[in-house]
Amino acid sequence: MSEYRIIGGKAASGEVQISGNKNSALPCLAATLLTDEPVHLLNVPDIEDVQVMLELLQDLGSTVVREDTHSYTITTGSRSGLLKRNLVEAIRGSILLLGPLLATNDEVRLTPPGGDVIGLRRLDTHFMGLASLGADCTISEDGEIHIKTKNGALIGSDVFLDEASVTATENVLMAAALARGESIISNAASEPHVQDLCSMLQLMGCPIEGIGSNRLRITGQKRLNGCEFRLGSDYMEIGSFIGLAGASGGQVLIKGVQHEHLRMIRLGFERIGITFVEDGPSSLLVPRKQKRILAKEVGGHTAKIDDAPWPGFPADLLSIITVCATQMEGSILIHEKMFESRMYFIDWLIRMGADIILCDPHRAVVNGPSQLFGSTVASPDVRAGMALVIAAVCAQGESVIQNIYQIERGYEDLCGKLQALGLEIERSE
Repeated sequence: MSEYRIIGGKAASGEVQISGNKNSALPCLAATLLTDEPVHLLNVPDIEDVQVMLELLQDLGSTVVREDTHSYTITTGSRSGLLKRNLVEAIRGSILLLGPLLATNDEVRLTPPGGDVIGLRRLDTHFMGLASLGADCTISEDGEIHIKTKNGALIGSDVFLDEASVTATENVLMAAALARGESIISNAASEPHVQDLCSMLQLMGCPIEGIGSNRLRITGQKRLNGCEFRLGSDYMEIGSFIGLAGASGGQVLIKGVQHEHLRMIRLGFERIGITFVEDGPSSLLVPRKQKRILAKEVGGHTAKIDDAPWPGFPADLLSIITVCATQMEGSILIHEKMFESRMYFIDWLIRMGADIILCDPHRAVVNGPSQLFGSTVASPDVRAGMALVIAAVCAQGESVIQNIYQIERGYEDLCGKLQALGLEIERSE
């Protein structure tokens, strides 16, 4: 297993280029199955999850041509290949094959998807949404997912999702794009990566109204055409580098951002004493001089940061906010409402010297500032892993971060980017 060795105590300083959004790449790659024409995708991050999804497409008969490091041309073939179980189980994003395969094949069998272990990630919403379009969904005793259209075709419908699930919204979107008639998805997720998928489907010839809202109107088409589409920037990576700069006391220019997606992220970081300023149309600057004081509520009570569906504060950045708060003055309550196991990485932070009270699986009180000390820790998931990297940068002495596969699934060339910011980090086997 690969690991990072980090010597802490240095402030991040310099410039960093943000990669394309991982959470846009996976559904947009899956959406190439909806057409027989070539699809050209730009700004695709060079990460493990993307490579696994490309292998899955190739297993289904797609031709994948890598034009350069961040662009691919994908032409769909028969869509009837056998998916390798180890690839399906490697990433949660494999679930996104359900929608487009059902729309084009009328029947899908898929082994259970994998991904981060951060709590119960139910499939009910996927099944309910696809059932509303006329599909029968079952899971066999060995866990295999089996979905089949009832009358040989999907029919447009009024779909209400029982939760604003991102991947369920994306699956229903892709299925509805080739369904007969009009579909309405209510209580839809509206994250930037869902917006990216909608924009790509529009370029492929599927009219969609309500992009960016929780009510989408899709007019199904008999066929879709190819297109060229550029993925948006990864706002999770942006938030990670904002946290890295603020926690380490450095100054970092972050390039390749979309300011319109950072409004709630700005409010969250301001609550822990970190600010940033726009530096042109696609850059922001995290200045060295920061308040570094955890905010109080208006009445003087301890403040809270909690996650919520978009446009609320992203659940994936709560791990980053938590470790940053250990370096600020005061106390704050972190409330993770969406996943049962995401907060357990806090045990590693406590081991490094953080003053954190883990109240239950969803809530923690962070008291700061704390001097962190180098330690050997293991990354449980992609965002907690990045949080441990930030902790190691702030810590005194050497830290070893194991299981970095879970980090590099979501961050392109993280080691190289950190070295370019003047940090002491080495990647070893």
